[in-house]
Amino acid sequence: MDEITIRAARPGDATGIARLDVETWRTTYAGVLSTPYLVGLSAERRQRGWAKVIEHEPRDVRVAVDANGAILGFGSCGRCRGEPGFTGEVFTLYVGPDWQNLGIGRRLLLSLFARLVDQGCNAVIIWVLQENPARFFYQRLGGSFVCRKTFPFAGKPIEAAGYGWRDLPGFLATVAGAERRPEG
Repeated sequence: MDEITIRAARPGDATGIARLDVETWRTTYAGVLSTPYLVGLSAERRQRGWAKVIEHEPRDVRVAVDANGAILGFGSCGRCRGEPGFTGEVFTLYVGPDWQNLGIGRRLLLSLFARLVDQGCNAVIIWVLQENPARFFYQRLGGSFVCRKTFPFAGKPIEAAGYGWRDLPGFLATVAGAERRPEG
């Protein structure tokens, strides 16, 4: 497998992020969100949105790229949008279907966590649709179930589960320590 790099997004990444955004939504949420909604997703519209996010603060968006610069996954983070007890939030984390289960999502999430700690965020939450099997990914990475919320989405209520890390610096230190330990 080619070398995969995790880095801050650049303005030219918006098109690749948007393409992958639409692709992952269509595969991840098929059967969860309405087919007309998923078919109506527009990479062009998403590209404009991602370009604005990257322009505002590129360090809040991370991409996983291969040796040729193709975007295999992406994520975004920032200040928490209102859940009490949390200062940071991971807004998005998606890896292309062909690149899942290779550690890319983990590396992206840890990079987003490091960015949040750099911003002074010590507790982070991520929301995942209740029907999305990715919620187990967050549990395996030490996220604790915090609460459920109902979000209005495309005209219907959607259940989401919040997973949190209340001591983000401690979590990152533990992960770093485990990765430095020799096998044996």
